[in-house]
Amino acid sequence: MRIHTIALLSLTVLFGLELSGREPIKSPPPVKQPADNKVVRARDLGVPFDGTPGKLNSITDVPGVEVGYTTLISGEGTLEVGKGPVRTGVTAIIPRGHDSLNDPVYAGYFSLNGNGEMTGTAWVDESGFLEGPIAITNTHSVGVARDAVIAWRIKHGAADTTGYWWSLPVVAETWDGWLNDINGFHVKPEHVFHALDTARGGVIEEGSIGGGTGMICYEFKGGNGTASRQIEIRPAAAGKDASPRTFVVGVFLQANFGRRSQLVIAGVPVGKEIPGEVYKSTSADPFFGGQESGSCIAVVATDAPLLPNQLKRLARRVSLGLARTGTVSGNGSGDLFIAFSTANPSVTNPDQVTHTVQTIPNDLMDPLFTGVVQATEEAVVNALVDNQSMTGRDNHRVEALPHDRLRELMKRSR
Repeated sequence: MRIHTIALLSLTVLFGLELSGREPIKSPPPVKQPADNKVVRARDLGVPFDGTPGKLNSITDVPGVEVGYTTLISGEGTLEVGKGPVRTGVTAIIPRGHDSLNDPVYAGYFSLNGNGEMTGTAWVDESGFLEGPIAITNTHSVGVARDAVIAWRIKHGAADTTGYWWSLPVVAETWDGWLNDINGFHVKPEHVFHALDTARGGVIEEGSIGGGTGMICYEFKGGNGTASRQIEIRPAAAGKDASPRTFVVGVFLQANFGRRSQLVIAGVPVGKEIPGEVYKSTSADPFFGGQESGSCIAVVATDAPLLPNQLKRLARRVSLGLARTGTVSGNGSGDLFIAFSTANPSVTNPDQVTHTVQTIPNDLMDPLFTGVVQATEEAVVNALVDNQSMTGRDNHRVEALPHDRLRELMKRSR
């Protein structure tokens, strides 16, 4: 009986270890004092930004937008391909939320530099619609994430009006191989399902979480960042006292680009004031002729009623927001952006021949352009500020942007 009991306990322990190893692992924060446990974003450190943010200063200020994560962190020390260390994950963005999965949104796509991947964009360009969730992960997990999104949609959605099941999902990537065992293919379908299932509105986490877990930005710890702007638009013929229409534009990005010396925050050359390097070679520095080999995936959401060509114009403005932080979008950078509008629901319904669609005239779009530029700039800085240092494969270490130094630089610049 004792032998049987020991054997049973052993099997139970082994099963428990295997099960926990399959569960999404949230990034363990470094040891902090209790007073430091609150979330710190760029504005908390005195970084001045233009524009009026939404209530949450997040892409989820756009009604209906939901964001979910799966974060995978395990192992340390020397790289063993297939075992780790693992520093990666998946981010999922659902444009209209779980309750409207089968209602596509108008969308537009733009590539600033195409050394990267965002699947499904040929159909976005052709049709003008984004027809499901967006997933963002690491470079070598795009395939499994794409297949998993299709499987998830089949389970949660419905066939099209002709009775066929088909999907061309949008899945994007940036490279996390400096910290992560990227060739170990640790992202599995269940991790994508988890990110999609747990997507929600409200406050979302930033920094080293989800697809941004192993990312590096300006040779500080990078990852996910978000911000939003509240936009007021008045008719051209109306005076300043006329009541405006109010809209929101939100930006979410996976930041994995730039060299330290390039970083500019609110006009201050922070990268030169806080020198350092991750990729330790002079030839890697763009100021010595080296390449900026990073990437940025950006998702722009708005509740303003815009058509696909207008949303492509919105996506282009991400480029200007990134440039404010110092990047030049180098040859090795995959900078791919998609924008969508949650206005005009049900316009793909073929049960009626025509639909009435609202849109904003091009002559009134400048406030939206401005909002995208401002929110993109702030989202990058939030990705750097709301973060922690990380050690990954082969003991590669990337330090977080030091809050005290940034606060000091902002005070000095006033």
